[in-house]
Amino acid sequence: MSGGAHPRHQLDDLIHSPVRFSITATLAAVDQAEFKYVRDIIEVSDSVLSKQVSTLEDAGYVKVKKGYVGKRPRTWLSLTAKGRRAYEAHLAALKAITTQPVVEPAEDRS
Repeated sequence: MSGGAHPRHQLDDLIHSPVRFSITATLAAVDQAEFKYVRDIIEVSDSVLSKQVSTLEDAGYVKVKKGYVGKRPRTWLSLTAKGRRAYEAHLAALKAITTQPVVEPAEDRS
């Protein structure tokens, strides 16, 4: 994020990517979600989801928990408090962009 008056400067570059935005939006609605559920809901491959989740995990936005259901390995994803704050700030910036008043340009009086 960088400074500036326009709300676009408040967009989070990590979350702004369409796939990462979809991941964070999906996880914002739940406490945690299974990897396969997120993969299917946002319509990406395992490898794409894995790569993007790793990026979000490295930033501290997503927590990855591995375990088993019976003898089958499972991976659960959840937003961290930092990730939830970043997602909410990103949404606020998008809202600010869409509700920014339109100002007519000043006439050129040369």
